[in-house]
Amino acid sequence: MFIDKTAHVEDSAIIGEGTCIWQQVQVRANAVIGSDCIIGKGAFIDFGAEIGNKVKVQNYANVFRGVKIDDGVMIGPSVCFTNDMFPRAVDQDGALLDIGDWECFKTHVKTGAGIGAGSVIVCNNTIGKWAIVGAGSVVTKDVPDYGLVYGNPARLRGYVCSCGNKLDLLPTTDSNVEAVCSACSMTVVINSQSPQD
Repeated sequence: MFIDKTAHVEDSAIIGEGTCIWQQVQVRANAVIGSDCIIGKGAFIDFGAEIGNKVKVQNYANVFRGVKIDDGVMIGPSVCFTNDMFPRAVDQDGALLDIGDWECFKTHVKTGAGIGAGSVIVCNNTIGKWAIVGAGSVVTKDVPDYGLVYGNPARLRGYVCSCGNKLDLLPTTDSNVEAVCSACSMTVVINSQSPQD
């Protein structure tokens, strides 16, 4: 494990073996970061956030409370997760709201997914395994396994293999469609029953 001298990691945070935490990273209390992860410069890992093994969190990404990231996920630079569906700083009387005054909504990023630079992931959604979110996207709905989404709001544009190659399969209403990757020859089973438009 390596923690740069400029990083601030609170004592109750759990950091796995082989993980590297670079310059000016902040890891808050009770955050969990698995083994063999890379946490890039200036990233923020909030208290209680959960990060699996072999995850890359690139520079200046914000992983807030309520976010669970499974193994092998790539979080691009300046990605921001949210956790409040109804953000307010004060109540109707002008009193500053505290942590117990609002509901923390959860977000789950499944195994192998990749989130492009500068994307915003609105809370209360799931990003499926091996899905890709294109750079600069705003994710407002669940992303299916192997789904390729991009735009603002992000929309389903196709499907990708776990190797990253785009599959020759357009969005469809049929469930459990098989596609063979032209790059690695892997057969991918797509369950296209998705809330994405």
